[in-house]
Amino acid sequence: MESQENAGHVHVVPLRVLVTVWAALMVLTVVTVAATWVDLGKLNLWLALAIATLKASLVVLYFMHMRYDQPFNAIVFIGALLFVMLFVVFALMDTKAYQPELIPGYAPGMGTRP
Repeated sequence: MESQENAGHVHVVPLRVLVTVWAALMVLTVVTVAATWVDLGKLNLWLALAIATLKASLVVLYFMHMRYDQPFNAIVFIGALLFVMLFVVFALMDTKAYQPELIPGYAPGMGTRP
């Protein structure tokens, strides 16, 4: 049996905080769905990615207790988010660079180019 000195750091998150975070996640889910009804052009993708990042951050910070953990873990998490963002940006730039080479009407719903 593990002694009290070797026990991990335990913290109790108040129910009010968890319910508030859950409500924020529900509101952000509604905002995500509502964003599909508005045509913002190229900004739709960036808005969806921003909302998804915010929702993932809330889950990691409060439900996975990162907010109460050591700061080094938060730095690793933020660094991982930055690398994911970097990879997504490179993938989008690559897609944008090769888009003129697409065959008109080849992909479903693309239509023809003038």
